[in-house]
Amino acid sequence: MIDGRFRATFEKSIRPVGSKIRKTGITADHLTAFGGAMAIGVCLSFGFGNLPLAFLFGVFSAVPDVLDGAVAKASGTASPRGAFFDSVVDRVSDALILIGVAWYFSNTHGGNWALLPMAVLAASMLISYERARAESLGFDARGGLMERAERLILLGLGALFPVLLVPILVLMLVLTLVTAGQRFAKVWHQASAGRPLSEGSRRRQARRRQARQSRALRRGDGVRVRRPRT
Repeated sequence: MIDGRFRATFEKSIRPVGSKIRKTGITADHLTAFGGAMAIGVCLSFGFGNLPLAFLFGVFSAVPDVLDGAVAKASGTASPRGAFFDSVVDRVSDALILIGVAWYFSNTHGGNWALLPMAVLAASMLISYERARAESLGFDARGGLMERAERLILLGLGALFPVLLVPILVLMLVLTLVTAGQRFAKVWHQASAGRPLSEGSRRRQARRRQARQSRALRRGDGVRVRRPRT
């Protein structure tokens, strides 16, 4: 929801920051990898019960995740390869963070409570898969009440205020499942309205989309190909 409504405006505002970072020699891939490494710190901090440190590592993980797309565009290196790398690191980071929360719950609340963050993880992977599969078929599955930005913000609040962590995770689980339903219904409607695309049609559509994105990047109009969000 946040990603869909505010991404374009936010990316435009941080474009100068991306240009300055590029001049230091730091690449978008460096930022993506650093953010993934910081997710390991989040996991360990949660596991050992140091929630303020988990929040700090979470900030260090989120900031590079925000800036890598701006650096990619500023350096002219935005590409499908970078988008793939970024998406994989995002999924790994999500898993590490929620595994850390499950570890924390197993130490503080008992083993059964650890199932709650794992359920959130399973639901978040489902909505990511729905989008990826829909786009591979030529459909649009973006949007929903609980995307990645919302999950990270809520987990940050849970780390700052541990008494709220259980209610936050329950809310995340419910809204993530609602998002899964929203995306399923959206793609189902699109698929029912028209003829399914053949493999050749999907490939042609993907090539046309990539060509449009490449032309947009050369024009410098701010189209972002690096970071498909979930």
